[in-house]
Amino acid sequence: MTGPGSATGSGATQPTPGQRRPWVVGVSGASGTPYAAAVLRGLLDAGADIDLVISRAARLTLLDETGITWSQSGWATCLAEWVGRSADVLSVRVRHWAPGDLGAGPASGSYPTRGMVVVPASTASVAGIALGLSKDLLQRAADVTIKEGRRLVVVPRETPLTSITLEHLLSLARAGVVVAPASPGFYTGAQTVADLVDFVAGKVLDNLGVEHQLLHRWSGQLGTSSGPNAAGSPGHARGSERPGGWS
Repeated sequence: MTGPGSATGSGATQPTPGQRRPWVVGVSGASGTPYAAAVLRGLLDAGADIDLVISRAARLTLLDETGITWSQSGWATCLAEWVGRSADVLSVRVRHWAPGDLGAGPASGSYPTRGMVVVPASTASVAGIALGLSKDLLQRAADVTIKEGRRLVVVPRETPLTSITLEHLLSLARAGVVVAPASPGFYTGAQTVADLVDFVAGKVLDNLGVEHQLLHRWSGQLGTSSGPNAAGSPGHARGSERPGGWS
C-alpha cells in the first residue's frame, strides 16, 4: 500500500483509460504570484492538463503584483497575459473554476486528478486546509486531495511565521502533505529574480513528479555554478555553491 500523499494511494480514484487527469493549481492571496506563474508554465510545458482555482484574495494580489484585472468570463485572456502562453492553447489545456463553486469537479473525490499544488499558500489557506474548513473551492479541493491519498504540495510565502502557522504546517506534514516554502537556493548560479523564482517552481514540480528544465541541478562538485559568484569569479565566496542542507 502506498502512503499518504501519494498519487497512487489506496484511496485514490482510478481514472478510466484516456480520461483527463489534471493537476489542480490553487492560487491564494499571499504575495508571490510569480511562483504560481512559473509552476503553471512548467506544467504546461510538460504537457499536463490543469484545473485552476484562483481565490478572491489572489485576484487582488494579482492586480497589485502584475496589473492584471482577473475576469471570470475572460480568464483565458488574463491567464495568457500572466503566464505568456497562447489563450487558444490555455482554453484547451486549462479548466478554470470559480473560487466559490463548491459544486466544481475538484470539490469531489470521484473527480479524478493527479494531485494539487497551492502556490503561493497564504497563512489563511494553510489554516483552512489544516483545519478542514473547506470554506471555498481551494480549501475543499485540498481537503479532497488529502482524503483521496493524492499528492498535495503547499508553498507558504510568509515571514516570520507564528507558532500557530507552524503548527498548521506540521499538521499538514503529518497528513502526508509536502510543505515546500518559497525559499530559493543560491547554489545554482541564478543571475536574475526570474532564476530564483524558477528554482522554487522547479522544486515544486520535482515533488509533483513532473519533469522540467527550470533549474541547474547540483552535480556533486564545488565551483560548478555558472553565476557571477562562481569559483574564480570576482567576489566568489568559498562554499557559496553548497546545497542548502550543508552547515
